[in-house]
Formats: sequence, structure tokens, C-alpha cells
Amino acid sequence: MSIRSDVNLLGRTLGQVLKEQEGEAFFELVERTRALVREVRAGGSDAELRAMLAGLSGPDAGNLARAFTWYFQLVNLAEEYERVRVLAASGGVRPQSLAQAMQELKAQGLSAEEVEALLARLDLGLTFTAHPTEMRRRTVRRHLEQVARAIPTLSDGGVDGPEAAGIAAHVEALWRTPELRRLKPTVLDEVKGGLTYVSSIAQALPELQRDLHAAFREVFGRDTAATLPLSFSSWMGGDRDGNPFVTPQATRETLALHGERAREVLLGLIRQAFADLSQEDEGEEAYREELQSLFDAVKDGQTLDLVGRLEALEARLIADGQRRTAEQLLSPLLTVARVFGQHLVSLDVREHSGQTGAAVAELLRASGVEADYAALPEHAKQELLIRELRSRRPLWPAGEGLPDTLETAVGPIREVRDAVRRAGPRAFGRYVISMAESVSDVLEPLILAREVGLRILPVPLFETLDDLQRAPQVVWELLSLPEYRAVLGGDVQEIMLGYSDSNKDTGFLAANWALHEAQRQISDVCRRAGVRWRFFHGRGTSIGRGGGPASRAILGQPAGTIDAGLRITEQGEALADKYSHPVLARRNLEQALYGLLLSAARPAGELKPAWTDAMTRAAASSARAYRALVDDPAFLPFFEHVTPIHEIARLNIASRPVRRPGAPTLGNLRAIPWVMSWTQNRANLPGWYGLCEGLQEIGVETAREMYATWPFFRTVLDNAQMSLAKSDPLIFDEYLRLLPEGDAHPLATHLKDAYARTVALVQDVVGADLMANEPRLKESIGLRNPYIDPIHRIQVELLRRSRGKDGGLDEFERPLLLSIQGIAAGVRNTG
Repeated sequence: MSIRSDVNLLGRTLGQVLKEQEGEAFFELVERTRALVREVRAGGSDAELRAMLAGLSGPDAGNLARAFTWYFQLVNLAEEYERVRVLAASGGVRPQSLAQAMQELKAQGLSAEEVEALLARLDLGLTFTAHPTEMRRRTVRRHLEQVARAIPTLSDGGVDGPEAAGIAAHVEALWRTPELRRLKPTVLDEVKGGLTYVSSIAQALPELQRDLHAAFREVFGRDTAATLPLSFSSWMGGDRDGNPFVTPQATRETLALHGERAREVLLGLIRQAFADLSQEDEGEEAYREELQSLFDAVKDGQTLDLVGRLEALEARLIADGQRRTAEQLLSPLLTVARVFGQHLVSLDVREHSGQTGAAVAELLRASGVEADYAALPEHAKQELLIRELRSRRPLWPAGEGLPDTLETAVGPIREVRDAVRRAGPRAFGRYVISMAESVSDVLEPLILAREVGLRILPVPLFETLDDLQRAPQVVWELLSLPEYRAVLGGDVQEIMLGYSDSNKDTGFLAANWALHEAQRQISDVCRRAGVRWRFFHGRGTSIGRGGGPASRAILGQPAGTIDAGLRITEQGEALADKYSHPVLARRNLEQALYGLLLSAARPAGELKPAWTDAMTRAAASSARAYRALVDDPAFLPFFEHVTPIHEIARLNIASRPVRRPGAPTLGNLRAIPWVMSWTQNRANLPGWYGLCEGLQEIGVETAREMYATWPFFRTVLDNAQMSLAKSDPLIFDEYLRLLPEGDAHPLATHLKDAYARTVALVQDVVGADLMANEPRLKESIGLRNPYIDPIHRIQVELLRRSRGKDGGLDEFERPLLLSIQGIAAGVRNTG
């Protein structure tokens, strides 16, 4: 079987279900729509298609959108299995594998000892977040998982063949299962959804550990004790920024779920090891006694040195001549224990700097230390906070309950403190301060944590363009404070970089350059201060929010900026795309580790002054073009007409509101719905707009040289290619019809022209058509277009109807939201 035959059989299965459930007439409507869309994309007239869609009832339009949406859900499964099939069939050294990483590191002149030291100092931290780009209900995902498991058994037996019967049953059930949530998901719903992928990752980790040891042995000719430089953390249940539902109780329940899931994973692996380690010594089961003891302790929730005891058991096995048993039968348990421990994932707490500042102000006022902390200038705030850090006394009287304003800020820290006591220090990760603008923003959480007796390590999150430009100075001032250095000790200073707001502030190219320069300069600051550092990249799945293949993004990091490793957010549909199957989890993790090892081994070096000067000028030119667009008084009404932003706000896909508090503006719109809106109409503006002006500033010849030899610049242009390739002027034209002026609107004309100029210039620089270097992805886009086009056109028709009458959004809400979900499934990488 091939992907085409899988897709064909799944499509026929869906068609059969549609005939049976909705009747022959509806099935013919689906087929006629598909045929008409193909004709239009081939250059034919769209008059008949428009007339047909205009005559549909709301329920028929919704069902039509559903039919094509389910097609995409099934196609996604087929593509996923094709990736599994290709990986399983591949022989030799896979590209971007640990084996290739070892070969390349040796070729660069690194010795075995230097590679071991590199592995020991690095950590790749993957952080699960609950941003609203995964719209499928868990019930729906479970049906799809069953279909996915059956795909490998398919043959050419057709819809009625025995292998397809199970698939048909689940497709039939799916057709009558509501796709849309009736209520917004709770925080705990999001936590449970994120933890779905733990099982696949747990199965992949032992294989990945064996890959590392085998690759090292093959390349360097000896064994190594190196372990995977890998850890997992989560924001779900700890991310309070703008989410009033992440209460201390939600955090407590999240941490309890982490503990329960960790016990499940560990107990299963201990059982397996107990069954496998059956050796006897003078009639006694030599190793099972220790495994039974560990099983009982984990089951009872006892805090114990799990990894230490397993390593001691491993040493006993090796000393007893049982090396193979240690390497093959105990290593799965030991590997997973090292990565997941009894905590499973480290929960970060994130809060907006304004909220931490307000809580500290309340604490200082109530304790009589300072009546109006918020009104103090920055230097006075720092002086006050430093005085407090020198003292160990809490500000709130012991035993007295906190008022609500303080409980919401201090409560989550108390909950992670209790979890640390139960499950060990890795139950809690870091305290992330979003919209960090000053040193006082970073010091304030230390005062809050002192109230509950927990040492925390604060992570400033620099998000806007101004914040990124100011970040090196803020980090230097912070690391210059002896009181802060006493808190940090010998630990790694993390600095988080936000991709979303910087892109929304200044556009694609300028944001990428600002992030590049912030990393270079902050790395220099940390190096001068004698502090180890690690960047935490707040990437989304879309190109406009730092998306794209993880290995490519890591390899594109500035040389010399990876010290103690790095952290990356994994969110939305990316979790399902990367970790739904153990084979895929293993592949995505090995690619990310490949990128980390190669990028970290690259020594810091001076960039060509001509390149940095060209990029600085290009970023400025690009930012001017972008700001001229979004600051145009006509832009916001244009945006609201040609995207379904208001309809997205009605979609129950996340517990977090789509806007920050305040009157609706472009400024307080969150970056995820901003990006998602532009993927719905296929303009993909955040992933390319302003690039043309930047490339013109650089010049084609210089840009070609930069693309050929500078990993950062190559990553930027390759990501832009993906965004441009997923854009579709034919579909964008349909959304422009929603404007009163139609495509005669000046901004409509401008954007269409900008897109065409950008495509032409990018192709000129890279010397090939868009995505020529990624033929599989290019083919996937081409295969999807005929099936996603109908959903776009249905959405435009429904938007026209709902906006044309009072209460129209209520009347057409369900089919509109179905169309949003369908387009997200078809396009992927939506937020």
C-alpha cells in the first residue's frame, strides 16, 4: 500500500458512510462540489459553483463543510502513517539522526571525550502548552486513533474488505459525533489532552537511548554512559498570564494528574522489568526483590531516589556479568525514570509582570513597608526589592490567610512547593514573567516565593520589539546584582524569547532579526558575567510565530548562543503531529537532538560586517513597510472583513480569551488568533509580509550568498517559502469579496501585488520554485487544495450571510465554526 492508495480507500470509506447516513443526494452534492472546485482551480468559470453554494441551506452548508473536514482528518492520518512507513523502511544512517550527528561531530574534529562533555552540558527542554490550535475533542481524537491503528492492516480489499470494516465503523461513528465543544475546555481538559502523548514518548525514549549509545560506539569505537539530554515540562495548569481559570486549585489538580500519570508509566515499566529480570542466585531472585520494593514505593506515592536505586541495580547486573540484561531489559525503565521521574513533566508557572508587580505592591502596602510601590521609579523599586531579598523574613504574618488578590499570585507557588516535597525538585520548573521590561519585573516573583518558603528561578520573557532590544541591558543589570546572583547560585539563567508579539509588532523579517540579535547580545552578557545560560523559545506552529521544522530552527540559531541547551514550546496540533505514534516521537526527538548537538558544537564567530549591516537595513525597511500597513486607519476594518476573527472568538477551543483586557484593538488581540485568522483566508500575511522590501534592501546577489552560507538566513527564507507556498491568492480573492468594495479596495490590491512580488524575489534568491527543496511537502499542499477549496468557499458564503442580518452569527454559528475547524485540519500549522 502507498499513501495514495491509503487516501483513496479512506476517501471511499467516507463516501460510503455519507451515502448511508445522509442519502445519495447529499453524496452527489459532495462529489459535484469537488468536481466544480477542480474545474475552477484548473482555470474554469466559477459561476455554477457560486450559484450552487448560494442556494444551500445552513444545515446543508454545515454538512458539506463537515464532509470535507472529515476527509482531511483521514488524510492527515494517512500522511502520518506514510511517515511511519518511510521511517520503518529506511536503512543505513538516516538524515538528521543521532548517528549522523556523531559522524558530523567527529568530522569537525571533536573527540569522544568532547562529545561526552557536550552531551553532559546540554539539555533539550520541550514544553507542552495549551494554545488554541488543537480544536478536536478528545472523543474525536480517540476515534481517529483507532482508525490510525488500523491503517497498517489495509489491503486492496476495498471498503467492504475485512481490514477496512473497523475503519468504516469508526468513520460512521465520527459522522454522528459532534466535532465542536459545547463548552470551552477547562484547564484540566487541556492538561489531560496534553498528557495524551506521554505514552508514545515513553515508548520512544528507550529506543532513542539505544540509538545514542549505538551511534557513539559505531563512530568512536567504545561504549559511553551518556544519557539523553532531554527533559519535558508543561505550562498547562500553570500558565496564568491572561487566563483567570488557572487558579491555585487548578494548579493543585494539575500536579496531582502529573503524579498519577507518572505512577502509571513507571509501574508498567517496573512490572515489565520484574518479569524480565528472572535470574536467580543460589535459589534467590537476585534482582526482583529490589524491583518489588521500588514498585511498592512508587505505588504508595513515596518520595525516593528512583534513578539512584535503578542505577545501583544496573551496576549490580553489570558486575554480575549480566550486561545485556542491563542494556536491553532494565534500560527502558531507567531511561524513562531519568526523563520523567516521579514528576512526569516539570510544571512552569507563568504570570504577567503587571500582575506580579500588583501582588508585590499589595504585600508591601499591607505589611507597612511601602504605601505605593507601583508609583516608585525603577531604581527605587530595585533598591527596595534588594533590601527585602537581603532579609529572610516573610512580609505576611504566619498563619494568617491571604486576601484574594495575593492568594491568586502566591497560591500557585505554594502548590508547586508542595509538589516538590512529594515528587522531587523537578516537579516544578521555572517562574516565567511575561512582558518583562525591567529588572524589578524579574525580582518581584522572588518576594512572592519567599512568602511560602520556596526558592524559584525567574525567567524573563521578552516579547515585543522594544523588549527584545532592551533585553541585553536588563539581563546585564540583573546579573550584576549580588543579591540576585546569590539566588541564582550555580544554576542556569534562562531567558525566554517570544516570537508572537515581536512578529505582530514589526513583521516577519524584522522580528527574526531582532530575535537573532537579542540572542547574540544576551549570550555575550552571560559570558562576561560568568553565568551559564539557556534560551527558551516561545515558538508556535505557524511560520509567523516561529514555526517550521524544529531541527531547522535549531540549526538556524546564531553561532555561540547555545550554552546549556535550549527550551522550546510544543503546542496545539504540533503535539499530535509529532508525538501521536512512538515512531514519529522517536523521529522528531532525534531530529531536534541532532540540531541541538550540531548547533551547540558550532563555535562563536564574527559574522561578516557586510551581512549584519545588510540585515539591519533590511529589518528596518521591512518593519517600515509592515507598520505602514497595520497602522493604516483602513487596516483594522479591512482585517475584520476579510478574516473570520470575530467568528474565531466564538470558538470553544481554549480556556484563554482571544484578547487581552481592554477595548478591541489590534494591539490587545493575542497573536494566535491573529495568525489563525490569516491562515483561514490563506493570505498567511504574518509569515511573509515585509520580506520583499527587506530583500530589496539587501540586493539579490548578496542575498544569494547569505542564503548559500549562513544557516540563520537560510532558515528564514526556507520558512518564508513554506508560508508563501501555503498561501493561495485564488482563495484570498474569495475573502476579498466580503469587502463592500470587493477586490477594488486599495489594501486588497496592495496585498495581492505584495504577495506576487515577494514570491518572485524569493524564488530569484533561492534559485528555484517555492518548496523545490521539500518536494514531499509541496506534493501534500497540491493534493490538499482541491479538497480544502470547498470549505473556504462555504465559509465565505456563510460569512456573507451571517454578516448580512441581525443575529446572523448566532444562526450560522455552528456551520461557520465547522468550516474554521475544517480549514485548520486542511492547512495545518495554524497558530
